[in-house]
Amino acid sequence: MISETIKQDGPVKQGMLANVMRQFEHAADSIELNPNIRKILSITNNELVVHFPVKMDSGEIEVFTGYRVQHNNALGPYKGGLRYHPTVDLDAARALAMWMTWKTALAGLPYGGAKGGIQIDPKKYSSAELERITRRFTYALGDNIGPELDIPAPDVNTNSQTMAWILDTYMSTRTPNERSKNLHVVTGKPIGAGGSEGRDRATGFGVFLTVKFWAEQEKLDLKGKTFIVQGFGNVGYWASWFLEREGAKLIAVQDVTGTYYNKEGISVDALNDYQKSAGSLEGYSNATLMANDKFFGTDCDICIPAALGNQITASNAHVIKAKVIAEGANGPTDIDAEEVLLQKDITIIPDILCNSGGVIGSYFEWLQNRNGEIWTMEEVMEKLEKKLKTSFDRVMSVSQERGVDTRTAAFMIAIERLEQAYLQRGIFP
Repeated sequence: MISETIKQDGPVKQGMLANVMRQFEHAADSIELNPNIRKILSITNNELVVHFPVKMDSGEIEVFTGYRVQHNNALGPYKGGLRYHPTVDLDAARALAMWMTWKTALAGLPYGGAKGGIQIDPKKYSSAELERITRRFTYALGDNIGPELDIPAPDVNTNSQTMAWILDTYMSTRTPNERSKNLHVVTGKPIGAGGSEGRDRATGFGVFLTVKFWAEQEKLDLKGKTFIVQGFGNVGYWASWFLEREGAKLIAVQDVTGTYYNKEGISVDALNDYQKSAGSLEGYSNATLMANDKFFGTDCDICIPAALGNQITASNAHVIKAKVIAEGANGPTDIDAEEVLLQKDITIIPDILCNSGGVIGSYFEWLQNRNGEIWTMEEVMEKLEKKLKTSFDRVMSVSQERGVDTRTAAFMIAIERLEQAYLQRGIFP
């Protein structure tokens, strides 16, 4: 059973929970949120911690800890990724689940917010071990996930293969006549296992689109503009790929192995090919290695943090020269850094808008599975662009009308949608 929500205080890893709560409280104050609804939205609905044993290739048994936090489902089933990373813990899952609630509400999706994962460094395990870990975690979650209850998706260090293992394990626990009804228990699946065209690039495409919309608003041409990317995983790669196609130039990229710089430009496809063959960016020869602490100070037009949370802080925000920060990651900018950036008149495209292409793409996959439909790549990308443009325009409009920054505007829209749902439906009993 899922435990009751516990009091959310104490030390916070990466400070993400404190960050999202401060963002929420600020927006709630700005809209004078109903105090009773504030109480509901400031806590999570359910929290699950599971410990499960898995046999390693060596024959030894290791016990792993997995998490799933369900923040709110007033608008629909819980939705959110699963990440495999050493920083995964209850507070991180709480913060990320809350961000998912705001993200789905802002996008106008019939979803709530959830998040979870396993506290693990996946690089230390073989593919066969990761499969067994994933399947055992899925079994441990049991009926706490489901296609109309809580729908996981890929996140940091998880991918379509991870989702295929979860799908197969979950479906094997259903009776034969129920299995085909559960294809939409996860999204981000491989195409052959019920996945959607375009889901693999949806988050990065969304990051690119919001930058494109911003440039159009500012009457700027992306051709010739320079950008830097922190994190060259799925999101960083696809955002870079689409920007390069528009004529923008990648001049610096940072991953766990270091920071790579070339003022003449770094080929996105060449860098991706190298990463696939080498396993990381380490040793890439067509760029110069520079100090990690110099990355955010790189002279550029666009900065895309697409790695982990709290990367832009008060200690490095003052060196940022970019005109716009497009938050590909969840919570990459802390509150104190944001104050510095706003004083410098740097536009921030907030994470709950900027990287929402992923959950919108997941929604399209979920709909196709649910309705027995198959959409083309063109249909998916067109629908995604239309939905993101609506969200972007609304955030910018509210920002101007109410005289608030873009993040506060995005939170206000999301929270007001939830407030309306509660006021109209009432609270049981």
